[in-house]
Amino acid sequence: MHQDEPETAHADEHDDHGHSHLEPIEARVKALESILVEKGYVEPAAIDALIETYETRVGPRNGARVVARAWEDPEFRAALAADATAAIATMGFVGRQGEHMVAVFNTPEEHHLVVCTLCSCYPWPVLGLPPTWYKSAPYRSRAVMDPRGVLAEFGVVLPETTAIRVWDSTAEVRYLVVPMRPEGTEGLDEERLADLVTRDSMIGTGLARTPGTAAGEGTR
Repeated sequence: MHQDEPETAHADEHDDHGHSHLEPIEARVKALESILVEKGYVEPAAIDALIETYETRVGPRNGARVVARAWEDPEFRAALAADATAAIATMGFVGRQGEHMVAVFNTPEEHHLVVCTLCSCYPWPVLGLPPTWYKSAPYRSRAVMDPRGVLAEFGVVLPETTAIRVWDSTAEVRYLVVPMRPEGTEGLDEERLADLVTRDSMIGTGLARTPGTAAGEGTR
């Protein structure tokens, strides 16, 4: 695998996706939501709060804790590299869309970027709901064709000597990027380390925060 070459999967691996035709499903969900709101069964604010929780807090915080433990515990890091699904399960993070996990580790020599080229496969137990841009056609195509350019648009400018490896999530496997541990974090416990791990850094479109930046905003 050479620099900037995508690790793409065969299209037939996506045939069994439960959400391959995302737009029609979204339309049906929206229609059902409208009916429930109209009949007074649910409040729009409650729906928005629930979505916001899973999209930005609960899921990504789980993944951040996994990364923080991998930074602190060499044995857990090795277990995560060997069998991410089992290692993540020891922390209690299991469920649908997280059955077949693979962890990939950023280094100064290699940066990992995750995409789902045909739909929006995503590891919900550790990252929550996928962001809108992850499901967009431009991201799905350009992440493969121009990963370095996409990263630059996210504010991640890597040295030319750093290879970029693109991983294509499928119905069979989903990926968790373990970002590099920031300098100056020696002595921080796992909870404080987790505050430095963002959702985007676990997809590969971001880097871990440095200490003192955006305190208390572990994921965005």
